[in-house]
Amino acid sequence: QVQLVESGGGLVQAGGSLRLSCAASGRTFSKYGMGWFRQAPGKEREFVAAISWSGGGGSTDYTDSVKGRFTISRDDAKNTVYLQMNSLKPEDTAVYYCAASWSGMVVTTGDEYDYWGQGTQVTVSS
Repeated sequence: QVQLVESGGGLVQAGGSLRLSCAASGRTFSKYGMGWFRQAPGKEREFVAAISWSGGGGSTDYTDSVKGRFTISRDDAKNTVYLQMNSLKPEDTAVYYCAASWSGMVVTTGDEYDYWGQGTQVTVSS
């Protein structure tokens, strides 16, 4: 069982930055593929970024709309995955969720994740 707790959300002006953190419980964090998803009001949940387990080279993937602006990383010593978000836009406003996949791979579909956090709100004002 893995518990995930997100933090770092908040209100920021367009063009600003935020860093989201997702702290995981358990001793097997390093073997999980980790991902970030988001859900805006009235919209479906969408994939944002993912990173493989470190033994898999720490490969990453991003949805096109955040490439060049967002960076996913992980610190296995701290059982934490991060999402650095720069050049934020109003359309980035959403609840952001982190998720863990036992596959260890870079996973872009929500159904393939095994554990989810409760989410953290990110609001970008214009």
